[in-house]
Amino acid sequence: MEPSQLIPFYEQQQAQILETIGEHVEEETPTDDKGRLDAFAARLADRYTAAGLNTEVIPNQLRGNHLRARFQAEAHVDQPDAAPVLILCHYDTVWPVGSLDTHPFRVDEQGWAYGPGIFDMQSSLALVEYVFRGVKSLNLRLPRPVTVLATSDEEVGSQTSRELIEEEARLAAFVLVLEPPLPGGKLKTTRKGGGHYSLSITGRAAHAGVEPEKGISAIQELAHQVLSLHSLTDLDAGTTVNVGVVAAGTRPNVVAAHAEARIDVRAWTAEEMGRVNEEIMGLRPNLAGTQLEVTGGVSRPPLERTVTGSLFEQARAIGHTLGLNLQEAGTGGGSDGNLTGALGVPTLDGLGVPGHGAHADHEHIEVDKIGERAGLLTALLIGLSP
Repeated sequence: MEPSQLIPFYEQQQAQILETIGEHVEEETPTDDKGRLDAFAARLADRYTAAGLNTEVIPNQLRGNHLRARFQAEAHVDQPDAAPVLILCHYDTVWPVGSLDTHPFRVDEQGWAYGPGIFDMQSSLALVEYVFRGVKSLNLRLPRPVTVLATSDEEVGSQTSRELIEEEARLAAFVLVLEPPLPGGKLKTTRKGGGHYSLSITGRAAHAGVEPEKGISAIQELAHQVLSLHSLTDLDAGTTVNVGVVAAGTRPNVVAAHAEARIDVRAWTAEEMGRVNEEIMGLRPNLAGTQLEVTGGVSRPPLERTVTGSLFEQARAIGHTLGLNLQEAGTGGGSDGNLTGALGVPTLDGLGVPGHGAHADHEHIEVDKIGERAGLLTALLIGLSP
């Protein structure tokens, strides 16, 4: 089959793929509902098995179960023993159960399909299924096997799936991440790294009117620390440090004995993340008698173009054979691609269905791009090399 025929093939199945996307959306899978997550993983495993993948549900006590699926049939894979492609998806969403009551799955007159989690990233789960159905029905051959991970906790930092993701990434030739693309369908070749910290300050309580000199204000110390922390921001470098949550004090007439702050850090490079991390972990009190405790650290390292550039350039050339003009861009948000890129494994992100509004009321996908994205993913599995 000529590459130019792939997109028309999937466009003929657009209605069926959209129906499957709608079914995924309507199951509602918030990260904190293990029962729903486990049921969804089991049903997704059945669908992937029917599509020709060998599936395994991986039990997880703390969050929903994870799903691993492998496509390595000799009838469709030239080198079954070669290092596989790793496809990363997640099936948890930020939307609570009941969101369908106010945000039902629907398609408007523009051809945009709406629903909780449809863009991030239930539509991608359907793409995976139909791409492998397409490989089988078109009798296509892939140069290497494929491993698919669908995890249950990406939206809260991948605490229970990180080890699994990194384990599979170390075995992989390269990684394709089916997170939503940026506006215009742009692939993501850079992502900021992220860090999360908590600062706890202990002072000494005293009556603010009777003997204030005997107190040490944790709030005053916090004020010094907030200024110091925000001074670490370097907008030219794209580095931000934000004290986003503070809590302190008990009553206006009591010198505050305790204060807390939660801090978000973002940076484009590992070097910048390291600089800021060292500064935060090294914070010292300004007021005599106060004590500081800092916890946390870098949760997702940056995804840098050093590990994405080669794959993107190949993808752009492959896109031309499909009649596509692929573009790239960066984003301040993180994904599981940050984890694989930090291991030095070539990674390409943002391969989901174009749309807009992740986590927002207007979250949607562009229905007429479903076939395009399925064709692209198929072509990348055939044509990319590490």
